[in-house]
Amino acid sequence: MKITRRQLLRLAAASSAAGAWSLASAQPAAIIPGKPRKILIIGAGMSGLVAAYELRKLGHDVTILEAQRRPGGRVWSLRDRFSDGLYVEVGAARIPDNHDLTMRYVREFDLPLTSFAPTAGSRFYSIGGKRIRADTAGEWMAGESALDLKSDEKSLGQWALLEKYVGGALAELGDPYKVDYTSKVARRFDAVTTAQYLRAQGASEGANNLLSWPWATAGDDRISFLWTLREIAYESAEKSRSKIVGGNDKLPYAFAATLKDRIHYGAPVVRLEQDEKRVRAIVKRGASHETFEADRLLCTIPFPALRGIETQPAFSAAKRRAIDELSYDTIVRATLQSRTRYWERDGFNGFGHSDTPQQIWNFTHDQPGPRGLLVSFICGGTGERVGDMEPEARERFLVDEMERAHPGLKQNYEGSFVHVWHKDPWQKGAIALPAPGQMTGICVGAEKPEGRIHFAGEHLSNFSGWIQGALESGLRAVRELA
Repeated sequence: MKITRRQLLRLAAASSAAGAWSLASAQPAAIIPGKPRKILIIGAGMSGLVAAYELRKLGHDVTILEAQRRPGGRVWSLRDRFSDGLYVEVGAARIPDNHDLTMRYVREFDLPLTSFAPTAGSRFYSIGGKRIRADTAGEWMAGESALDLKSDEKSLGQWALLEKYVGGALAELGDPYKVDYTSKVARRFDAVTTAQYLRAQGASEGANNLLSWPWATAGDDRISFLWTLREIAYESAEKSRSKIVGGNDKLPYAFAATLKDRIHYGAPVVRLEQDEKRVRAIVKRGASHETFEADRLLCTIPFPALRGIETQPAFSAAKRRAIDELSYDTIVRATLQSRTRYWERDGFNGFGHSDTPQQIWNFTHDQPGPRGLLVSFICGGTGERVGDMEPEARERFLVDEMERAHPGLKQNYEGSFVHVWHKDPWQKGAIALPAPGQMTGICVGAEKPEGRIHFAGEHLSNFSGWIQGALESGLRAVRELA
């Protein structure tokens, strides 16, 4: 049975009572400016930057406090660690064409785009020590898997397997932009992990593993199935993925250029105070402290980073629980430099998946020169284990795994750069990835203000883990503050 990704998503959308899923319901309402205010923003990531940018246009006095010495947060393009001027995305890498808010600002700042992945060459799957060439749609060939599948699964490709086990749930979910997180349907899907749901539908462990790779979630028994289902549903209107020519951080730097001295870099906030009239942020610089005061404050940093900031008075019990308990993914992003792009000789484009599990990207398909950069994207429990390794042991593991997936690396290997996002001192987590029960529990209302303190970030959006989510959440905060 041959079902493509597009056919599956069309099928699910057509069977939804809401009809075709579009981004229309995610569009922001018009912002009506009110009395000018002095507003502090913690974090110069995408949420903080877009909020500051739009609030200034509305006449507000905005100041951003950023702990790092660059804008962008988890949008980070690395340029100074590789040969021949090659660069790579350490953080947010892909821009789907239907992420309207991201595309809006890319166009506003006149930033050229290029395809995230090449159209030429084959992708691959490395399964059980066997490398399988994918078809032009990036799907493994039915019957080629080296994993132990049931007889009725062996003839199915990736998307046919997904339709078999998840198609009904997609139809039942309906429009992903209009999910009622207090409903019985949402609570039922949120009560289990993706792996648990697939097992309950009769999927073999082999199928469970195969279906985990596109989202790096299904084989990891700690992520809400509702989150995975929503991510699959969002792809219904997606036709392509791009990246910004020269690096995705050109977008946050474009925002930052309009704000100039309104951003204070190297300014980590250690305490928040508020009363009935004002709000204050205390910044620690070395042994000294500096206090910033405003009418309102917007906190855009990830919840794990917020856990270490004192608050006076304390946040409500519900807010404190959301901050303390919201789960984040454990992601290792490793870039391995190769002396040549040897994989091209065999007709591969450098993109694929292996049963480590890891996603593999080739970030140099559109960059000049003979050298190449292969990126290993490892999440979940495996990401946690790899992140905990000693640096030398981790490098050996990453090179060995890439050699297994892309034979030929060792004789071309020239060095690596590894970033463990859950150990980043300013993020302390990669992306918000709710555990079972959290999307219909602590996440409901987690975006609500606490007195004069407002909240934004990808973790408080419909698109957790995407630039789109950070922008969406930042604009929602603008409407609150305007």
